[in-house]
Amino acid sequence: MGGHRPQRVAEEIKKELAKILREDVKEEVLRLVTVTAVNVSSDLRYVKIYFTLLGGKGDKGAVAELLEKSSGWLRGELGRRLRLRFAPELQFVYDESIEHGARIMELLNKVNQNEESRD
Repeated sequence: MGGHRPQRVAEEIKKELAKILREDVKEEVLRLVTVTAVNVSSDLRYVKIYFTLLGGKGDKGAVAELLEKSSGWLRGELGRRLRLRFAPELQFVYDESIEHGARIMELLNKVNQNEESRD
């Protein structure tokens, strides 16, 4: 039963963080952030948050830095909203899987086009 709690907390963090970024941040660029995944440690003290930028707009390095600078405030907001005993430490990681997937699709399309042109 205890193994499911980090997963439930991760889902709640993902939902609340998306809401905070959409409605409560001052920096306009942070509204472009999409939270793609959240991993929570078994003791609920550490959270790794994977994100992308809406439409691929913006400098991902600058946004990651801004998220890190805002992590104290975000941590406090999450702690209040989720009523956890300890507000978890947040780590933000740019999620390259979507870009990676898009690149693979692009390459597969090129291969298909080359095969069709040979026929």
